[in-house]
Amino acid sequence: MASLYIKDEEANALAARLANRRGISKTMAVKLALQHELARDEVHIPLRERLAAWRKTQPLGEPTGLVADKAFYDSLSDEDGD
Repeated sequence: MASLYIKDEEANALAARLANRRGISKTMAVKLALQHELARDEVHIPLRERLAAWRKTQPLGEPTGLVADKAFYDSLSDEDGD
């Protein structure tokens, strides 16, 4: 079993404070705080980077070469054929 020894008094006090508030052990408090901090970092990945990663896993289909029928799509939304 791995162990974590917190030598810093302030970090130890913060872990104890969170543990007391949540009614959990200091180990669980440290684990919870680290999970939340890591999750926060993931949220701050710029949208451009998140979309680029998504596009790599979700590629667009190949072009069909077909031309869209504008009159048909306009008729779906009751628009006049301009």
